[in-house]
Amino acid sequence: MRIGELATASGVSVRSLRYYEQQGLLSSERTSGGQRRYHHDAVARVELIQRLYSAALCSEKIAELLPCFEGEQSPELRSSLLVEKARVDGMIRELEQARGVLVSVIDSIPPGPAAPTG
Repeated sequence: MRIGELATASGVSVRSLRYYEQQGLLSSERTSGGQRRYHHDAVARVELIQRLYSAALCSEKIAELLPCFEGEQSPELRSSLLVEKARVDGMIRELEQARGVLVSVIDSIPPGPAAPTG
């Protein structure tokens, strides 16, 4: 399938697909005219890449983990994902603390007149 077809099928922009290739997350073959051609399973791979990005993983970590999803899943994959989960848990704690500070700052400011609507 061509890059535009993959973009449509996966719901990901052509620009993102090119970026995934640059990062080594996705591969294609080139036609004699230089056009990218993707294997039929590329949609599933792009969906997995999207899920991993949604899990706050960087492209370097995704590139490291992708081969583990293609073969037999190893204990190393689980361990690596647990490390990433702990990192995200830490980010959540930090964001909750930042939110708490913002709430206290907001609460310390006397309310002014209501903002106009419309």
